[in-house]
Amino acid sequence: MLCSARAKPYTDGVGAGFHIENFGCRAARADGEAIADRLRAAGCSDQKFADADVVIVNTCSVTAEADREARAFIRRTRRANPQARIVATGCYAQRAPEELARLEGVAAVVGNSHKALAPEIVLGLAAGREQADGLVPVGVLMGPMVLADELFAHSFLEEAQVAPGAQTRPNLKIQEGCGNRCSFCVIPQTRGRSRSLPRAAVLRQVEGFIGAGGRELVLSGINLGRWGRDLESVETLPGLVLRIFGQTALARLRLSSIEPMDWDAELIGLLAEFGGSRLARHAHLPLQSGSDAVLRRMHRRYRPWHYEEKVAALVRAAGPELTLGADVMIGFPGETDTEFEETMELVRTVPFGYLHLFPFSPRPGTQAWELHAERPVPARAVEERMAVLRTLAAEKTRVHRGALIGRELEAITLHTPAALAAVGKTSALTENFIPVEMEGRLEANRLVRVRATGLTAEGALAASCTSPECALSALVATD
Repeated sequence: MLCSARAKPYTDGVGAGFHIENFGCRAARADGEAIADRLRAAGCSDQKFADADVVIVNTCSVTAEADREARAFIRRTRRANPQARIVATGCYAQRAPEELARLEGVAAVVGNSHKALAPEIVLGLAAGREQADGLVPVGVLMGPMVLADELFAHSFLEEAQVAPGAQTRPNLKIQEGCGNRCSFCVIPQTRGRSRSLPRAAVLRQVEGFIGAGGRELVLSGINLGRWGRDLESVETLPGLVLRIFGQTALARLRLSSIEPMDWDAELIGLLAEFGGSRLARHAHLPLQSGSDAVLRRMHRRYRPWHYEEKVAALVRAAGPELTLGADVMIGFPGETDTEFEETMELVRTVPFGYLHLFPFSPRPGTQAWELHAERPVPARAVEERMAVLRTLAAEKTRVHRGALIGRELEAITLHTPAALAAVGKTSALTENFIPVEMEGRLEANRLVRVRATGLTAEGALAASCTSPECALSALVATD
């Protein structure tokens, strides 16, 4: 059913308008982009949420705050656009579908178990039908459509062809789900077991991306390091990266978050061989805690000294220009002052370029939910620890970026905000994941060399372009 086949006319003659609001991680955003691409291909057009016929809310549920943000957006949409059909999908829709279905204005709840069917459901709603053909028997549906189960038979939403567009550096999600069973995490409930996009499909996507003019592609997944282990041929992520470099002309590949234990010698060796050229010198290793006791309660599969060993190996492979990032959780049940200080000490020791900090949030159905009931960390202590670690993280970022001043780095130009373009500058991102404000105006999706000259007030690198094309180009591009 095409969006243009509607029960009511459209003044612009294009088709139904949709808006998708993405919450959460890179993998979730990749899901949202895949849904959006399918809708565009069917004749739908992107609109603001206040004007759209169908609003898709692609939820996260990693924390209670993520749940709250999704509910708040649904209510805001209902107030601003009472006629819109709202479709809730994503992790919150999988974890608590009935909870979302009770919100006013929600026409369908599509859990991750059925996410591959989301475009069809949206198209049915856009055409004025109460249910997508063949999914819900006529006469059965009395309220919102709710599709969520534990089988995850319709969960892998393979991307429509990724291409540079609104995102200069799009995410290609090649892996779904996780089986690590960390005690605080709902992902096994909300996304199921680990599943991989076959190698041939990945290579087709990379070739299509290059054909569309793409320069930098980001491989993402829920547990990216486990890619290929569920396939019949039992493949590995390092093997896939080698295939991409050997069989395609992709200029630059970036790997998103990979668990510490999945940075094996082969993957680290690829960083040594290709880092700074075709492979971005950027590694995000979730840490969560620097305390051995806390990591054990979390059921994490490494110890603090294992983490430090991996970091040392990565720095040896990629050099000091490697940008290292991590997630750190504060206030896990039972976390003492001493255990928090162990985290602080590890953060002081490791050459992090940035940290993602967040407080522990109890998730129903996890082991940590019960631990929280027994040994909660007082909210005031969590706030104080967050403030202390936030200060340290900011200093680590400043030191790392400051050490790059005077050096030349590879970068890719981004869509530049109008305010920055108005003062004759261009947004860019270095291959080692540092934001740049570059002198001169250049269109997005150009690979350039820049020389870092200082730090801006916001902490980005101030830089001048040293590529010959920068001196010749007078092309202006704004977002």
